Amino acid sequence: MKRKPTKAQLREMMSQDILSYESNGGSVQQINSGVSGVVGGPLKAQETVLFDEKKEPRSYVNDVVAAIDSRKKSAHKKKAKPRTSKPKRKLVYDDFGEPLRWVWEDE
Repeated sequence: MKRKPTKAQLREMMSQDILSYESNGGSVQQINSGVSGVVGGPLKAQETVLFDEKKEPRSYVNDVVAAIDSRKKSAHKKKAKPRTSKPKRKLVYDDFGEPLRWVWEDE
């Protein structure tokens, strides 16, 4: 797996690229903050349009939610199955009171 270069390596590669560009006759210009390539000059906060669509009317679904809730509640009201008694383990003794074996008995 090829590792990504670290930030220090990226900075070094970029500075080498800039030096080679300048040594071949290129020049780097300083651009003022806020200037962009948009025709008409720098961007202004007032001109920025993020949401130009009109609001759509909302459709309320209270009756749908109520119907779903009522179905959920009715599903929980089902009759519970009667609990069946579990078999219980019982120790059987012999005539002299010594433990003989375990048996399972229904309650």
